[in-house]
Amino acid sequence: MLITGASGAGKFTVSKLLTRFYDPGEGFVRLDGVPLYAMPLGFLRANVTLLPQETLILHDTIRENIACGRPGAAGHEIVRAARDAAAHDFITALPKGYDTRIDPHTARLSGGQLQRIAIARAMLRDAPVLVLDEPTTGLDALAARRVVRPLRRLMSGRTTLMITHDLHLAPDADRILVLDHGRVVESGTHRELLALNGTYARLHGSGHGSGHGSLTETGPRPTVRLGPL
Repeated sequence: MLITGASGAGKFTVSKLLTRFYDPGEGFVRLDGVPLYAMPLGFLRANVTLLPQETLILHDTIRENIACGRPGAAGHEIVRAARDAAAHDFITALPKGYDTRIDPHTARLSGGQLQRIAIARAMLRDAPVLVLDEPTTGLDALAARRVVRPLRRLMSGRTTLMITHDLHLAPDADRILVLDHGRVVESGTHRELLALNGTYARLHGSGHGSGHGSLTETGPRPTVRLGPL
């Protein structure tokens, strides 16, 4: 599912509601028919992975940055996650490889490289529900293209909710929700929403999107339902 809207429409709020950083003042969010507020917070967080717009990186080694997705993971599992995230090659090219520390005084990695480390962390975490918050924001066209394939691998077999203004990512979505002032105003596929000639069509026609490629979610997906926001 792709969630979009103009700036200030409420996209950022949705990502926080889905992970219970705060609860809605009215309405509800359900996961497999169960309201989020009825779930133990630890259970919810264990089953939902959030890739936020701003990549979260620890001032620690690359190995520990990936391993924090699942503490106690074996070394070969960390390497496999990095390979799946298309990060292994640039990591091993660093002088200390996986033991390279990420901080302003040592490894100076690009935004795309940091994003792929975050994707490797999510791969290792292996939660069934994935929330992507503007996954290509801040990346140039080349860097964004490099993260598209690992993002596809990450989304495979998971319920994925992508929150983005980049409508070049929309045609492959199973369903698109369009937000306006905190409310869902349109819902459908890319073609259906273009045919409505409404809010989505205006956003699409205004040049939203950066042309980074398309992302396709595949595989079995548990049900995620959004109540009124």
